[in-house]
Amino acid sequence: MKNLFRNRWQRWINRRIPRSDLQSFSQKNIFILPTGAGVVFGLLLFIMLLTGINYQNSLIYLSTFLLGAVFVGAMHQTHRNLSGLELTLVQPGEGFAGDDIPFRFRLRAGRDDAIAILLSCGESGHALVHVHCGQAQDVSLPVHSAHRGYLRPDRIRIETQFPFGLLKAWSWIRPVSAGVVFPRPVPAPEAFSMVEDGEESAQARSVDGNDHADIRPWREGDLSQRVLWKRFARTGQMVVADWEGEQGSPHWLDFNAYPGADHELRLSYLAFLVNERGKSGARFGLNLPGQIIEPDSGPAHAARCLRVLATWGEERPRDAMSEPHGTRKRSSRTSSRVITEGRV
Repeated sequence: MKNLFRNRWQRWINRRIPRSDLQSFSQKNIFILPTGAGVVFGLLLFIMLLTGINYQNSLIYLSTFLLGAVFVGAMHQTHRNLSGLELTLVQPGEGFAGDDIPFRFRLRAGRDDAIAILLSCGESGHALVHVHCGQAQDVSLPVHSAHRGYLRPDRIRIETQFPFGLLKAWSWIRPVSAGVVFPRPVPAPEAFSMVEDGEESAQARSVDGNDHADIRPWREGDLSQRVLWKRFARTGQMVVADWEGEQGSPHWLDFNAYPGADHELRLSYLAFLVNERGKSGARFGLNLPGQIIEPDSGPAHAARCLRVLATWGEERPRDAMSEPHGTRKRSSRTSSRVITEGRV
């Protein structure tokens, strides 16, 4: 029963507040309820009223009605504090998996001041914001990320308890735009790209590499095919041979250079290498299955590569701007009915 009620509540909210990067708050989408202090305040008023009726004391009546008027006035002021306010998603954030991704919002007040406004998403929130009437203010809200890919919060909550904290008024914005979460960088073992810069350089490396190899101790992450097993059986030392002809181009970061790792770990390796080369200003390209970024350098190139790593194999969330919940079901039923009638 609890899950059924929650699902119905979610569907009702989705119809009431469709996805949009701009949300204007009015009596149609603002909710208001007493806080814990407000409930206690109301109970005290009720007890005072019963006491006044029992003793027929005019002073108790006067105090009860005055405090009741304060409660009603606070209710109107709390609702008015959100009414007319506009909340816009200015820029979705970017960052690495596991970090808080900053989403930048803009609050624009209407005819009245917006006082003590709180934005929150899950457990993360922002400090109280005051926006004067007719003015705007930007707010950065951290949204926690767990995995790489697109990050689109289902709801961003906006709330106020001004002026007395007896009532809280709240609403939501359901953004359309999504942030990007990069793979968590993991230090990559030494590996060599399978991508060549050109036929001439490839042939030159192949000829030179047939007679030359670097012998080094085995390190975690090295391929078993590169281990000199005969030497290991003879001496007990596990060493690896790096043939120059197998190294490929040093300007490429290759997804296929880590055949023993799963896809997510390979992306984390590549994210680490992109960060390292981006900091040093080195020239590099990125080779992913179905997608290639030509070699370049600079912060913009590194940021582009990180976005590609973040969204590789991921689908962008659908942009359902104002379509009511269930529209597709009704349209599919209607279309099936038309097809049936056509057959008849």
